[in-house]
Amino acid sequence: MRIQEHPILSEYDKGREVHFTLDGEDMSGYEGESIAAALHANGVMIHRYTQKKHKPRGIFCAIGRCTDCVMIVNGEPNVRTCITPLEEGMTVETQYGASTKADWEAKQK
Repeated sequence: MRIQEHPILSEYDKGREVHFTLDGEDMSGYEGESIAAALHANGVMIHRYTQKKHKPRGIFCAIGRCTDCVMIVNGEPNVRTCITPLEEGMTVETQYGASTKADWEAKQK
């Protein structure tokens, strides 16, 4: 399930294996590949949930034009994971609207 080529970023030199977390779960990928490609290789298809209807979204355009793949990366919301290179130790979180899951759930009460 690993994406080998990207239509905009072209091919990349497969870097060393790196580790990152998604919602607190340890995952691995290759330095330089997009965060979205690493998530896809780990079987993750949902990156965010929409604000109003709470619908799941994932990779759609894969070239940074839409916002379906945005996630919270190292505490920063709305990062387009399809064009953001993976780095060692990144903290990636599923985005709920423009918030973390805990913040979104607190607003629902």
